[in-house]
Amino acid sequence: MSDKFNCVNHELQHIRSFSSTPRFYKAVVIDGKAIAQDIKNEIKAEVDALVEAGNRPPHLAVLLVGNDPASIVYVKNKSQAAHYTGISCDILRIPAKVSEAELLKEIEFLNSLEENDGILVQLPLPAHIDERTVCDAVLPAKDVDGFNVLNVGRFCVDQKAFIPATPSGVLEIIRRLKIETNGKNAVVIGRSKNVGLPIALHLHSDGNGGSRAGDATTTICHRNTTPEQLRHFTQSADIIVSATGVPGLIQADMVKDGAVVIDIGITRVVEANGRAKLVGDVDFEGVSLKASLITPVPGGVGPVTVAMVIKNTLIAYKKEISYGQWNKPSIPS
Repeated sequence: MSDKFNCVNHELQHIRSFSSTPRFYKAVVIDGKAIAQDIKNEIKAEVDALVEAGNRPPHLAVLLVGNDPASIVYVKNKSQAAHYTGISCDILRIPAKVSEAELLKEIEFLNSLEENDGILVQLPLPAHIDERTVCDAVLPAKDVDGFNVLNVGRFCVDQKAFIPATPSGVLEIIRRLKIETNGKNAVVIGRSKNVGLPIALHLHSDGNGGSRAGDATTTICHRNTTPEQLRHFTQSADIIVSATGVPGLIQADMVKDGAVVIDIGITRVVEANGRAKLVGDVDFEGVSLKASLITPVPGGVGPVTVAMVIKNTLIAYKKEISYGQWNKPSIPS
């Protein structure tokens, strides 16, 4: 079901069930759940074949520090996806008061286990722990979240590397739906090191290193971009990717007809009736009448993000990316 025709069929079905009112949407709603299920089914088939051939299954270790409610949900989703595919997964619950040194020792132990293929440190971490130090402590070859500085650097120069899960999910959506990026105008709103920046780097890169990159003319907008500038850039964009966590930032009059709109933002808001719901950065109702493709929130990029972590674990298991002498922690031992 990974070909374009079948994916679009899924999305058309999603449009018909999206609203109980007889309203016509121009945009095809990208069904992230269906795409994620395709990815997980592909992984499951490969893992089943490996196990049937007498090999051990891949293994993922997830470190969850503290009791952040959102992190608990994210980790649960990743664990469920791993087990569905046949990948074993351990969740290591660590108290929020753990010292940075103690956490680094735990990562060092996981690095040393040959049977442990992937390590994921769920962010955010407690304020007294430096996230960059912890992320760089994970061996690059086991860094399935793509946060080690070596993976970041390799990605920046278009070499094979683990890419952070959310950008990887966005890129997978673009590839599977065969969204044309070559020569297009792309606008990425948000410049975070783990989301906006990697997406922009991929969309603008020439792909000569084998990354199948975008070759788009790419603009990055951020919190210091004035509303007038933001509108100017988005109105000429063929592809808009928004990752700010600002509900309703992208309105219909900011989007040109036929644009592809990918909404990564996710914010919990409380409605007038007291009920909470999740919303994205994009005014879905209005923008859907102008875009050609659009991701909903929830159910768009999120499920694909989870699936890409599991896919990276399989890649780590198969040692598809060679790091040579550089496969060591980026912190003093």
